[in-house]
Amino acid sequence: MATRYPQLEPCISSQSPCVSVLTRNLHSLFLDRFLDYSYVRKGVGSSNNYAYLVTDESSKDAVIVDPANPSEVTPVLRDAMDSGKINLTAIINTHQSQSHSSGSHWDHAGGNDEILSQFNSLSVPVIGGKDCKSVTTTPKHEETFKIGKQISVKALHTPCHTQDSICWLMEDGDEKVVFTGDTLFIGGCGRFFEGTPAQMHTALNKTLAALPDDTKVYPGHEYTKQNVKFLTTVLQTEAVKNLQKFAENNQQTQGKFTIGDEKQYNVFMRVDDPTVQKATGKTDPVDVMGKLREMKNML
Repeated sequence: MATRYPQLEPCISSQSPCVSVLTRNLHSLFLDRFLDYSYVRKGVGSSNNYAYLVTDESSKDAVIVDPANPSEVTPVLRDAMDSGKINLTAIINTHQSQSHSSGSHWDHAGGNDEILSQFNSLSVPVIGGKDCKSVTTTPKHEETFKIGKQISVKALHTPCHTQDSICWLMEDGDEKVVFTGDTLFIGGCGRFFEGTPAQMHTALNKTLAALPDDTKVYPGHEYTKQNVKFLTTVLQTEAVKNLQKFAENNQQTQGKFTIGDEKQYNVFMRVDDPTVQKATGKTDPVDVMGKLREMKNML
């Protein structure tokens, strides 16, 4: 049964939701419609993080996913709120921010406190893993809640990059997207900072691979060009070549590929592929996963 957090109680809604993609890669801030991709607004940014504003358009209830850089996210949120376009109901995080051994992993949940201070008149929950900054709610694995009336959200626990990593499946009717943070990238996966090859194998090839193939992937960073360089050293398939061509001709790849696509070209999701096994010198899926990560780290 779906859990309804008080701040996320639905309002009247009959239209499609909206995902605004706040990207700070290649100097562009980018707003993008969830279902029809018809609304684009450009701006200025400074890094490769993605933040996402997800809005149920009829009720205007909205959540911000991974507001990593508050100086760039706050003006977008303030403009949308002041103009009556959204009712901010929550911050959602894919994982904690300062998790690396150096303590310098400043992204994803790293902007929570500043966002909360900038909008201190609002009382919104921070929904994420137990180690996220100022977290108030940590849903259980596969627990669900709503944004407005139309958007269903499911928490998918995927520990490895960090132990508190959660991917968020969002559905509106037949349309499905998943926000994967640093667990799954387009053509790659995150480093195993707090986890093991076995955990990443479970996260990618059991939890995420079980999603419908047409689920669109929204990762936490724009790393596709770098990931393709590694893919081509392991696989030279048509699927990899097509991804390479797309990455060469597009600055942003979020929401353009699906879980089904990832199964075709992402070697971390093809650990049973004889060609991938040959490249790693391993046959056990967990061993293949570990060797692939080792090879990618050395590239």
